[in-house]
Amino acid sequence: MSEANSKILGIIFDMDGVLCDSEEFIAEAACKMFAETYNCTVRPEDFEPFVGTGENRYIGGVAEKYGIDWNLECDKARTYEIYLDIIKGRLDPLNGVREFVSATRKKGLKLAVASSADRVKVNGNLAEIDIPAETFDVCLSGSDVENKKPHPEIFITAAQQLNLPAQRCLVVEDAPNGVRSAKAAGAMCLGLTTSFTADELRREGADWTASDLADVPEELMKRL
Repeated sequence: MSEANSKILGIIFDMDGVLCDSEEFIAEAACKMFAETYNCTVRPEDFEPFVGTGENRYIGGVAEKYGIDWNLECDKARTYEIYLDIIKGRLDPLNGVREFVSATRKKGLKLAVASSADRVKVNGNLAEIDIPAETFDVCLSGSDVENKKPHPEIFITAAQQLNLPAQRCLVVEDAPNGVRSAKAAGAMCLGLTTSFTADELRREGADWTASDLADVPEELMKRL
C-alpha cells in the first residue's frame, strides 16, 4: 500500500475551533480582568490579532496596545479564574465531536489533543464539554513545547508520544497556521471551516476540508 493511501493510525486534534469554540469566553474573561485590575476598558475585538498565539501574547498584546505594564503570572491566573467560571454551562462541544471521538476510539485509533493554549484552559475546556483529557492517549498544551504553531514541534511531539510516525497521523485543524504546522510535521490534515474558508485552508496544504466533524469526507473516513 502506498504512503498516499495508507491507513491512518492516529488522530491529533487542535482544541479551539475543532473540539469547541472558546474564543468568545476567553475574550470576555480578559476584558473583565483588565477592568478590575487596571480600571481599563478593552474590547473583545482588541484580542483578534492575537488569537491562536497562546495566552501570554493574547493578553500581553492587548496590554501593550493600552500601555499597561502587566504582570504575566498574576494577570493570566486571574483571567483563567474568571474564564473557568464563565464557561460553566455555556461551553459546548462543536457539532459531531463526541460522535467522531467515540467512533475513532472504537476503531482502535490512537487519539491526541495538541493545543497552543495553556494547560489550565485545555483541561478546563475538555472537562466542560465532557470529553476530559483522560479520553485521549496524549494531551499537549502550549506549555509542553518551546515553539508555537506554525512551527511543527507540537504535532511532531504528539506523534512521538503516540508512538506513531507523523505520516500515519491525521491532524484536525481550523486555522492556516495550524495546517501549516501539521504539514511541516509530515502529517495529513483535515481543515475544519469553523474559522477560515476551505480555500484558505487548502492553500496552506489541507488534504481535506469539512464544515465540522459530523461532515468528514467519505474518502477520509475510509482511511480511518
